[in-house]
Amino acid sequence: MILLAGFALALCALLLFAWLAEQVDRGDTLRFDSIVRSDIHTHASAPLTSFMKFVTQLGSGPSMILLTTLTLVLCYALGRVHYAKLLAAAMVGGLALELALKLAFHRARPVPFFDIVPPASYSFPSGHALESFCFFSALAIILSDRATFKKAAAAWTCAIILTSLIGFSRIYLGVHYPSDVVAGYTVGVLWMLTVYLVQKAHRDNIRQERAR
Repeated sequence: MILLAGFALALCALLLFAWLAEQVDRGDTLRFDSIVRSDIHTHASAPLTSFMKFVTQLGSGPSMILLTTLTLVLCYALGRVHYAKLLAAAMVGGLALELALKLAFHRARPVPFFDIVPPASYSFPSGHALESFCFFSALAIILSDRATFKKAAAAWTCAIILTSLIGFSRIYLGVHYPSDVVAGYTVGVLWMLTVYLVQKAHRDNIRQERAR
């Protein structure tokens, strides 16, 4: 039942990304992107800008590398090799998808706000949104395994809040279009479901082999 639900959700994510990618390629999201960017920018303030700059660094490449490395080391130290494999697959695959899709669509960045120097990479999809989703959802999966409902709910709530803040910070700072961030989340959902379902099927097969 879990596998069936996972495949159905993955299919929905794939179809959503395909539709969004087509809209972006045709330029049909520009009006939506412009309205959302302008509306968010009208609510800017100095304290909020400082907070958003801090949050966006949490989803940056160096931060993701550091957090992933520390988590991998901890997993190996605790003897949870399967957790380490899940996290490694999530992050490496997420990075590969990000780079491949950016090159495939080569969408130019919007003009950033607050005199921020725009990143050199392409805009679609958002790497911050994709990579942070992969990391924090993988961490939530690890923390939720064999945990009580309350602890699992807390882990997923924190993951959703952090990932959402990082994605929002990219729009607030003007370095991404809203559609870039949505696309990053969509690809993240698709990839993480794939990683989780493959690992679950593999672990179930191992358990069945040992039970024979």
